[in-house]
Amino acid sequence: MLASAEFAINTKTHSTTKVSPFMVNYRRKLRIGINIRRKGKMEKVTEFAERMKKVHEEAGAALKKVQEEMKRQADRERKEAEVWKVENKVILSTKDLVFKERLVKKLVD
Repeated sequence: MLASAEFAINTKTHSTTKVSPFMVNYRRKLRIGINIRRKGKMEKVTEFAERMKKVHEEAGAALKKVQEEMKRQADRERKEAEVWKVENKVILSTKDLVFKERLVKKLVD
């Protein structure tokens, strides 16, 4: 069950990066089957590293763009915080405060 969930998450295309997490990490689609290795030439390590670096940069740029858009949307509704002074009066709910009387009553009950 857990393996199925992991497979589903790793192969799902993310809406922000437009690629799956497996693709970001390994620059290829996750395959299932008996013959995992394909016949052919092996990639050079430097070419693979360069491609991986590019994928990470693209994913990072996409995430940064979405982060900026989310901040812009949040800032539209944001107001300046009220400045409180020591002499200001506020209403405080005591519902979650524990006083000695309440504590003693709970221990007795």
